[in-house]
Parts: sequence; structure tokens; C-alpha cells
Amino acid sequence: MLKGAVFDFDGTLFDSMFIWDTIGEEYLCSIGYVPRPDINEVLKPMSLTQAACYFRDEYGVTLPQDEIVNGVNRRIEHFYRNEVQPKRDAESFLQLLTDHGVRMCLATATDRYLVEAALVRCHMEKYFSEILTCSSVGSGKDNPLIFRKAMNFLNTEKQDTWIFEDALHAVMTAKGDGFFVAAVYDRYEENQKIIKETADYYLKDYSDPESFWEFASGL
Repeated sequence: MLKGAVFDFDGTLFDSMFIWDTIGEEYLCSIGYVPRPDINEVLKPMSLTQAACYFRDEYGVTLPQDEIVNGVNRRIEHFYRNEVQPKRDAESFLQLLTDHGVRMCLATATDRYLVEAALVRCHMEKYFSEILTCSSVGSGKDNPLIFRKAMNFLNTEKQDTWIFEDALHAVMTAKGDGFFVAAVYDRYEENQKIIKETADYYLKDYSDPESFWEFASGL
């Protein structure tokens, strides 16, 4: 029985992945480094803290880790405070889960203050009791730690907890750790066939929350 839901933010709940597609590349260029052709793909599964370590280890960036993280965040802060929008019908989906007593929190690689700014502007902060970030738990989504901590915060059992994700690596991590996973389509994720095969439920969009609820509550 569905009792807890853990939502990713970028690409899953909000239409914001395009800002992350090139941010690492743009940041390196801005501080005088030439990014390698595979930089965006390499950074995709990383938290900002992990990316900062990668810049130092692989590119020889001499700035402190915190300064790198802050530098990236400054480049995207305006976007989260003023522009990013939730995916269509996302709020109706969250409202249905709320009406059924489902406890919800966020698990994201994006810094908390950026996520909070977008949620408050769009009047959606009321749906989530906590925001866990990869930086705060010390692990990216190539490790299930953030999902386990979210479940513990919600005080739910694994069989009653669903993870909502758009990225293949996060879908596979959560599913591999025994969670139920709802994959949410995002145009910036190319591996839709594998995602469909891996996830327990596939959401092309949020327009039919009743069908999801019927499926999840029947397990």
C-alpha cells in the first residue's frame, strides 16, 4: 500500500533539466578551463559536491570545493528564483496523493535553497515535509543512501514507499535497492526504453493520477 512518496526535483517534478545539461561545461569555461567532449555525460549522475571534486581531481581546478559549488549555484540561482516551472498537472498529482494521506518529501541533487525558492514561488512547498539533498547526505544517486534516508524520514516501510525519478541512473539505483519506482518522462533523458523496462510504473505525464493511484494502491 502506498504510504510514502519520494520525488526527485529536476526533470521529474519541475521542467528544469535543460539548465543542468551544460552548466558544468559553462562553468569550466568561465574560469578558464577547456571541458572535454564527454563532460556533460560524466557529470549527469553527480551531485554538485561530487562535480566540484571531479573538477579539482580531473581538471586541476585549484579553487576550494565550496567555492566551486557556490560558483555553479550563482549561475543558476536566477533561474530557480524566477523562471523554472513545475511540469504540467504535477500539482494535481501531488494533491491526489495528499488527499489519500501519502507522506511526501524531495530527494534532489540540487541545493536546498534553490529548490525551496522554486517551490515557494509556485506555492508547492506545502506538499513536502522535507527536502533531502545529495550534498546533505553525502552521496549521489548512484548510491541508494538518499532514498533510504528519505524513507526513514517519512517513517514508511520500503514496500510502501515509491521513488519518482526521471533519470536512468537514479531509476536503476532505487529499483536495485528494492523500492517501487515510478519513472517520469523527461525529454532530456534519452534512455526511455530501458527506463520503461526497469521501472514499476511509467508516467508520460501527470495527467492521470487516478490510474497511478489505482495501480500503486493495489500492490
